Amino acid sequence: MSIESTYPELKPATGSPRVPPQPPQENELSLLDLLIVLAERRRLILIVTAVCALGAVVFSFLTTKRYTATALILPPQQNSSLGTAIAAQLGSLSPLAGLATGGGLSLKNPNDMYVGMLKSDTVEDAMVKDFGLQQEYHVSLVSKARKDFEHNATVDGDNKDGMIRVSVEDPDPRRAAAMANGYVDAFRKLSESLAITEASQRRLFFEKQLIQAKDNLANAEEALKQTEQSTGLIQLDSQARALIESAASLRAQIAAKEVQIQAMSTYATGENAQLVEAQQELDSLRTQLAKLGGSETNPDSLIVPKGLVPEAGLEYVRKLRDVKYYETIFDILARQFEIAKLDEAKEGAVIQVVDPAIVPDHRSYPQRSLIVIAATIAGLFLGVVIAFVQAGLAQLKSDPEQGAKLALLKSTLRGKHHPAG
Repeated sequence: MSIESTYPELKPATGSPRVPPQPPQENELSLLDLLIVLAERRRLILIVTAVCALGAVVFSFLTTKRYTATALILPPQQNSSLGTAIAAQLGSLSPLAGLATGGGLSLKNPNDMYVGMLKSDTVEDAMVKDFGLQQEYHVSLVSKARKDFEHNATVDGDNKDGMIRVSVEDPDPRRAAAMANGYVDAFRKLSESLAITEASQRRLFFEKQLIQAKDNLANAEEALKQTEQSTGLIQLDSQARALIESAASLRAQIAAKEVQIQAMSTYATGENAQLVEAQQELDSLRTQLAKLGGSETNPDSLIVPKGLVPEAGLEYVRKLRDVKYYETIFDILARQFEIAKLDEAKEGAVIQVVDPAIVPDHRSYPQRSLIVIAATIAGLFLGVVIAFVQAGLAQLKSDPEQGAKLALLKSTLRGKHHPAG
């Protein structure tokens, strides 16, 4: 008697499929299985690790030693306190006093600019030429030698102390020190030909303006001289002279204020407080000139009361007015030029070497301990991978079906398997 006849409720329903018995599932790979694989092949792992470590030791002793020399330099510091002190003595005579002292506007950190100049083609080409780097690096092109030099030189300006570190690596320690110091010297030669600092830029700006003002003053004086000779008039009424001098002074201050605003606009926005203040001062000066009946664009519009200047002396008045105008301009610019020169002299040398590069007494490459440690770790990892691969292949070979497929793969890779026609 079957179980189904005894217990009808256990009899499967008609038409319902029978569930085939499930084969027992294989246990998943556990940590213990992995440790067994590593233990069985520990000799292989140790051999691979030892070979990698030994290779690293041999490499570290046979590779060329390299030495790094470093020079520490201090970029120029922005300091306009001297200009501020002198400009305070100028009073209202100089509307360019704010510009002469830098306008109180903060400048960006100059280190990025100096690092860029150190990495410029001009400095690097000088290094290639001075140290014969084309022959040293066995290249025929200057551009290739420059690239190779960039790989061996490092310029770091991102330091909290505000200094720049120039490092050069070379197989010869003495040559490395010489190249690091030569790098700084090449940059010093470039910086001497450029107006880098704030004071240098202001000095160069006022120098150009002063030369132009000097020429204009000389021309005005020559024109006045010729007018005196042609008219015979060499004296004016005191009231007329005072009126002319006042108008000329206002015109000169307006022109100087316009120069200041133009210069400030190159590094300040229209909302800058000092720029707004300078614009207001310019408007005030123009109002004062308008009250005298003059204009900065038309100097002949100045009204001189009749009876104070005879008709024959009108030409003399115009020439004298021009002389007074250019005298005031020249005086203003000369003062600002002297302020900028003093500021530039106070800043000192563009580049100050804090620590010159010295001959290094120990190599920077190769770092043998780090190389050996890294190679040992890599060898250990490689040995473990090989051990797992060998264990996997052994498991495939133990299975007849998988072993046949593996043999077929080997023969196919060797080119010995030819499919049947």
